[in-house]
Amino acid sequence: MGIFDVFKKGKSQDKGEQPKPEGKYMPQSKLPVDERFMKYFIENGGKFIYCENQDEVLDAFDNILLENDWYESEVCCLSSHFTQKFDGFNLEFNTNESSKFYLGGCEYLIANNGALLVTSNQIKEKKLSELPSNFVILAGTSQLVEDISEGLRRIKSKSKTGIPSNITTIKHFGESKSDDFMAYGSTTKNLYLLLLEDL
Repeated sequence: MGIFDVFKKGKSQDKGEQPKPEGKYMPQSKLPVDERFMKYFIENGGKFIYCENQDEVLDAFDNILLENDWYESEVCCLSSHFTQKFDGFNLEFNTNESSKFYLGGCEYLIANNGALLVTSNQIKEKKLSELPSNFVILAGTSQLVEDISEGLRRIKSKSKTGIPSNITTIKHFGESKSDDFMAYGSTTKNLYLLLLEDL
C-alpha cells in the first residue's frame, strides 16, 4: 500500500463510510484471558460471581447458602484455611462425601476451555466422584492461565517439595447431555465460582 492509499483510506472513513469487515480467512482476534475463561465456564454450566474484595466474597457466599438452603448444613472442607475464612456461617465442616457441598479452592482457572485445575493441595487423594455434587470454589484473578500446560508449568515451578499428586480438571458444571461423547466418564458438579480480584 502506498502513502496515498493511506490518505485515501483516512478520507473515506471521514465521509462516514464503514470500514470493510475482515476476510473470512483472517484469523479471529482472541478475547482476553479473563473473558475467554468466563465465556467457556458459563457455557460449561458454571455459576460465576465476581468479587472485588473479601467483604463481597462473604456476601456472595451468604447468598449462595440462602439460595440453596444450606445454612446449618454439613460442608466437606479439606482445608483449615477455608474453615477459618467461612467460620461465621454456622456450618458443620467435615470431610464426608455425603455433605451438602464441597468448599475449597483450585490451582488455576483454564481460559481456553473454562475448566478448573485442582490437585491434592485442594482435594487430597479423593476422586472427584468421592466429593459432594455441589461445589463452591474461591479463586483469584491471578490464577487465570491460558491453558492446562501453562497451569502445569506453574505448578511445577512453585512446588518446592515436589509436584502435588492427584492433578485433575473439573470441566462439566451442569447436566451433561446424553449425546455428548466428550463428557463421557467425567464427573459433573453443580459449581459456584467466587472470583476475587487480587491483581
